[in-house]
Amino acid sequence: MCFCVFFMAKNTAIWYTYCRMKQVPDYTVVFADDDIVVLNKRSGLSIAADRYDPDAPRLDLAAQKEFGTLYAVHRIDKDTSGIIIYAKNPEAHKTLSMQFQERTIEKIYHCLVNGHPLWQDLQVKLPLQPDGDDRHRTVVNRRFGKPSVTSFHCIGCCGPYAWIEARPHTGRTHQIRVHLTANDLSIVCDPLYGGNQKPVRLSDIKRNWHGDTYEERPLLDRLALHAYRITITHPRTGEPMTFTAPYPRDLDAVRKQLAKIFKVDPLA
Repeated sequence: MCFCVFFMAKNTAIWYTYCRMKQVPDYTVVFADDDIVVLNKRSGLSIAADRYDPDAPRLDLAAQKEFGTLYAVHRIDKDTSGIIIYAKNPEAHKTLSMQFQERTIEKIYHCLVNGHPLWQDLQVKLPLQPDGDDRHRTVVNRRFGKPSVTSFHCIGCCGPYAWIEARPHTGRTHQIRVHLTANDLSIVCDPLYGGNQKPVRLSDIKRNWHGDTYEERPLLDRLALHAYRITITHPRTGEPMTFTAPYPRDLDAVRKQLAKIFKVDPLA
């Protein structure tokens, strides 16, 4: 069973089928009005058309059944869960797109990494080039890469893991994952940049665990990266608005167990 679920996490199509079988919702609604829709998406969904996989499950198509035509104004990785904003009309789309282009948006991500950073706070300024190899990964390229900046804060260490808060100041593909990898840290269950694909199991973190290792199901077996919070200016009213995406069930189960055992909680 463990191997089966682990394999699912590495194959998007099968993972999508698994989520549907388990009735994991594609999204929950954080906010909606006449101009914008703010959703909390699950891992495994593209937010718009994927140029490498045109048949990949898409959040915009799923949400359009409820909200009508939606316009993407930013992206988060397919494997990342969390907050995503769509415009509901061309005027809102133009205004929000300019905010992202001018970098007036504040974005906060939470992630669980393997190992412990040697710093409390770190700002990474490494230029990035997308599609740098045959796996369509982003790579550091100091000569041809685009300027990319991410601020990191170590929330706390939990046994073999650490909780990290990331604030990307630019919006490059896989930026957080690449900037962490460049500093010898990998996000748990990262299929592209992490060498350690081991899922999080309770037996690995809890002393005196007495369950059956052959029957144990992982607490988390997909990319442990969550778009947690975003602050924008409303395209019609000009009002600053902050939206927060609650952790999905699997990531929250890990959070609760690590908080109970190691007294470190990223939501405290």
